[in-house]
Amino acid sequence: MRRHLLLAPLLIIAACSEPQGPPVVASGIVVTAPAPDMTMAAAYLEIANRSGEAIRITRVTSPQYSSVAMHETTIDDGIARMRKIAALDIADGETVIFERGGKHLMLMHPNGTPDIVTLNFYSGELLLLSVSTEFAATAN
Repeated sequence: MRRHLLLAPLLIIAACSEPQGPPVVASGIVVTAPAPDMTMAAAYLEIANRSGEAIRITRVTSPQYSSVAMHETTIDDGIARMRKIAALDIADGETVIFERGGKHLMLMHPNGTPDIVTLNFYSGELLLLSVSTEFAATAN
């Protein structure tokens, strides 16, 4: 009986030290449908890193698009410029926001007319996160 009482606090401590929930979480996912006669859509979301260590997103793919690129819009001398982000580092406990006028995903050349868009986030060859969503109305 005494052995079981000593073991119980150790199990509780071990359970409390494990991270709760998934290590990488996406929320607020919005993928805008391409405008008529356009071959690009945009995606916006938040990615939270709860993994216990820094992560690096090196590429994003979608089976519904030929290519997906991480971009960031910046203002230089009053001119908006978009540049490609080769890799995105997210520290443990940090959330990165992809939003209009900032970081965003460009989804280029759709494969058909998708109803649902799946986004796969990789670090090298390791799949970190896969999310799916429906299109939102095209932004004006």
